Amino acid sequence: MSAKTASIHAKWIIGKVIGTKMQKTAKVRVTRLVLNPYLLKYYNKRKTYFAHDPLEQCTVGDIVLLQALPERRTKHVQHRLAEIVYKVGNVTDPVTGKHCAGSVFLEPLDDHSTASLTEKLHELSIAAAQPAAEGKNSELASSLK
Repeated sequence: MSAKTASIHAKWIIGKVIGTKMQKTAKVRVTRLVLNPYLLKYYNKRKTYFAHDPLEQCTVGDIVLLQALPERRTKHVQHRLAEIVYKVGNVTDPVTGKHCAGSVFLEPLDDHSTASLTEKLHELSIAAAQPAAEGKNSELASSLK
């Protein structure tokens, strides 16, 4: 009966790093929405976790995935850093594939890439317009009969 029992509430947690001043430890804030049953309104509820980061690879602002440890590592540390989901400052434009900061591209755009962008946008607008036009034509044809 002296077996050690550990209760793990959440095995995987995703949150934002708010501090890395401790050695091999990251302070992570997890925000979740909680419904107030009386007002029927959602509120943000925040909780702070300490996670073991052996390589000290995360920085403040990173979005990380935490994994619960089977037993506590120290008094406060009961999770470990499983993965950095989104590294802060490393933003890639999904259309061009170039690094950007806000709306400014850090890498120069080639004339070839801008031409291909306009072609892609043109293809998307044509592809989006065709089904709608076919639907109107079929409605027109059925109304004339």
